[in-house]
Amino acid sequence: MLLMLFLAQGFGQKTSAARDTTRADQSASDTSEIMKIVVGRDRIIIEDDDETIQVQVGNRKLTILESLEEGESRIRMEKYVEDNEVDEPEKYRHQDWENPEDKRAERRSRFRGHWAGFEFGFNNYVVSDYSITLPESIDYMSHHSGKSNNFNFNVAQTSLGLARRIGFVTGLGLNWNNYRFDGNNNIIKSESGTIEVYDPEALLKKSKFSTLYLTLPVLLEFQIPADHNHLNIAAGPIGAVKLYSYSKMVFEEGDKVRSEDDFSLNMLRYGVTARVGYENLQIYGTYYITPLFRTGKGPGSVDLFPFEIGLAFTID
Repeated sequence: MLLMLFLAQGFGQKTSAARDTTRADQSASDTSEIMKIVVGRDRIIIEDDDETIQVQVGNRKLTILESLEEGESRIRMEKYVEDNEVDEPEKYRHQDWENPEDKRAERRSRFRGHWAGFEFGFNNYVVSDYSITLPESIDYMSHHSGKSNNFNFNVAQTSLGLARRIGFVTGLGLNWNNYRFDGNNNIIKSESGTIEVYDPEALLKKSKFSTLYLTLPVLLEFQIPADHNHLNIAAGPIGAVKLYSYSKMVFEEGDKVRSEDDFSLNMLRYGVTARVGYENLQIYGTYYITPLFRTGKGPGSVDLFPFEIGLAFTID
């Protein structure tokens, strides 16, 4: 019995020693691997190659080593440098983030301008000295400013970022303008192509002149961070192509007369536009350097330069 007890005790010690040896070997194998966490700005990257985990947010890097060989600390905090001023081991680097050009390209691609959406405002025109007061000879062109409005539907947009919050914005839009005359009259194109007054003699309830243009802007936009959102300021040239124009009269008796014509309007026009706003709400203004009617064909041979101002609701 004593002999059996002695053999059992020795076998148990041998088994325990083998188990300890296996655990030690497994621990040594496990601790030879490195887990790396990089705290960066703009995105989070998690990699599982060679059992290495990387997370980037800001410019700080946290490296956790499970092995204490070669005098390494178990936890090490390092500053992440974009221009490679710090000589790091190759295994700690991430090529996508070490290349400054790649980072700049990624930030430029995230720029989104403000153009596509809906706009509603009021329109008017000025003479060559920028006065909204018209000469008496063309007093029939005076219109009701509160009822003369414009509506824009910007259907396409392309953004080209120069930086994260600076870039160019362009696109296409449809621009409707309604000029509601203040007097009991409308306009007509004479045989010579000049614009003249049209007096229907009967009393008018409404009288307007309308145009439709296809617009193309080229805006330089700046976005200023404000809390978790941003202010945006944009300005640049804008061009337009005439698509349609007509006049309409509604008489007191209820009769309606509609006349479609080109009204000697300039087929192409260009000007400048600007907008400022907060997130997706902006105030916009547009002034066209090209006269509304062709030179020498306008009412009384006077050049009228249209402008618009209103609110824009954009989708970025």
